[in-house]
Amino acid sequence: MAKTTGTKEHPAIWFQASACSGCVVAVLNGVSPSVRDLIVDQLLPGHHVNLIFQQTIMAGSGDLVLEILEAKEHVKEGHLLVVDGAVPTGAEGHFGLSPKKAGESTMREQALELAQSASAVIALGTCAAYGGIHAATPNPTGCVSISQALAKAGINRPVINVPGCPPHPDWFTGTVAHAILSGLPGSAELDPAGRPRRFFGRLLHDLCPRRGSFEAHRFAAAIGDPECLYELGCKGPWTHADCPERQFNGGVNWCVKAGAPCHGCVEPFFPDVSCPIYGKIELPALPHIGRDHQSGQLLAAPRPKPVEKA
Repeated sequence: MAKTTGTKEHPAIWFQASACSGCVVAVLNGVSPSVRDLIVDQLLPGHHVNLIFQQTIMAGSGDLVLEILEAKEHVKEGHLLVVDGAVPTGAEGHFGLSPKKAGESTMREQALELAQSASAVIALGTCAAYGGIHAATPNPTGCVSISQALAKAGINRPVINVPGCPPHPDWFTGTVAHAILSGLPGSAELDPAGRPRRFFGRLLHDLCPRRGSFEAHRFAAAIGDPECLYELGCKGPWTHADCPERQFNGGVNWCVKAGAPCHGCVEPFFPDVSCPIYGKIELPALPHIGRDHQSGQLLAAPRPKPVEKA
């Protein structure tokens, strides 16, 4: 694409570690903005995201692509590094190998190398943000989040977590657009789990259209019933996301609307504490989740306790 005079280029590298490509598919299915708006057109007037490397959607392959990834010209002023997937650390990282022109390296080595020259890192998906399914017990490959991998290596870079299994495409494009327009979010704009509050600042339980059924103690007896799904394992009372308002597949549907309980997939406790998916988590304080009706203050949702491991 011919560059427009006065357009600022924002270089970005998308690196996939131990992942299933679900996060890539989710972003590719974005509607407004679409993936074309993100990487071909100007995402914002005068600003273009120059996606230098993304192995799933690149037309090239082999050494031609590796030359692009290993080139240093594009990182003179720092690039935005997008990581999806957890980082394997077991067996010195050899559970996850990544090709290089001169042989191969581990996913961990390559992710750390790219992060050293990055201005910031976006951890896309729950695996990158918190370890996710790849780090689930017993985690034989030693998978960790990109934040944990950076901390262990002593690399200090801002990390923005955009979790989800998979994440909503708007969460990703909105985070990138905000970083371009207003700079990286400050600590006040991120919640304690490192997520943008604009997308993850409210409890799904408080936004759920079935909240009235919960308050009236009308609970579904089977998947597909119209009542509250808490008794069938819904993790909405502990989950911070705007799924009920935003919805997936172009604003068509989301888990509870489709008749299934929320799995809590955007939370650091997913999937170990979320399992069994259809198992109820007991918590007597549940009715008090959300906003205090007298003071108006937000109440912190009590965190479910991890399952005892043998």
